[in-house]
Amino acid sequence: MRFHHYGLVVDRLEESVAFYKKHFRLQEESHFSFMEEDIVFLAAKEFRLELISSQSAENNTHLCFEVDDHYELMKRFDSNRRIEGPYKLENGWETIFYEGPNKEVIEFLQIKPML
Repeated sequence: MRFHHYGLVVDRLEESVAFYKKHFRLQEESHFSFMEEDIVFLAAKEFRLELISSQSAENNTHLCFEVDDHYELMKRFDSNRRIEGPYKLENGWETIFYEGPNKEVIEFLQIKPML
């Protein structure tokens, strides 16, 4: 398991992208839509920031870890509350969200498809 990104829900996506590009020198890695949300990944070296556009942006954040096998992870986390997913994104990634013991949101992302 590897750290993949930190996600922020924002209500002014373009302004947020410009802010993080200017002040943190992040570069746009990808931009796509999923479930009626615009999503932008910004990156620098090994760090990624996911900005998720939402008109009802609350202080909503999440941690994301990259895993090799979603199915193995789901077995291991079967006693934890699954918030949503698994979903398959248009770029081939598969994602699933769980709730941690303090109601924190933890995303697990499988980038490489299972063979």
